Amino acid sequence: MSEQRNFPDWQELYRTTPNESLPWYHAGLDPDIERALQRWQVAKGRALDLGTGPATQAFALAERGFDVTGTDLSHAAIERAVAQAAQAQAQGKPAVRFLQDDVLDSRLDERFDVVFDRGCFHCLPPVRRADYARTVERLVAPGGLFFLKCFSTRQPGEQGPYKFSPGDIRAIFGERFEVLSIDESVYQGTLPELPRALFCVLRPR
Repeated sequence: MSEQRNFPDWQELYRTTPNESLPWYHAGLDPDIERALQRWQVAKGRALDLGTGPATQAFALAERGFDVTGTDLSHAAIERAVAQAAQAQAQGKPAVRFLQDDVLDSRLDERFDVVFDRGCFHCLPPVRRADYARTVERLVAPGGLFFLKCFSTRQPGEQGPYKFSPGDIRAIFGERFEVLSIDESVYQGTLPELPRALFCVLRPR
């Protein structure tokens, strides 16, 4: 769990790679998020997409009636998402707000009914995980939910994002969050073999 990983230069990646070529690109709303919204009866409210990347999840939630903000560390990802949002709005689709922001040094001072992370947390340095949990706790509104999707320890190999077990999730977040559910899943994307994932639903204590 403590070994250091090498990750892409996110700015360069989003500057040079089409969204549709990214391994984690999934055009529709992630099925795990869809099921969680239904299970916990969340049909509207303010939603925050942490590490929005290709922004597909942000747009999909806006189409379902949520007031959506998407953030990403990469300026290039945000510039691309802002252009997509302008084009979508010109076609009469719901507005989505995109902001460049670093979750480990976040400038957001708002709270959201749903915060979700489909690929940011498992790329963060292990020593900053407590900082991440503290920030997310601040961003989730009272009674709100945090949806976290991350690589599972069931994913073979040593490459890619850090991997987590259900016990790891409880150890990292349990002081600040009630863990409502942790399910084994997969990452929908462009890879021929879908990576193994955990999908977690948490609520601030």
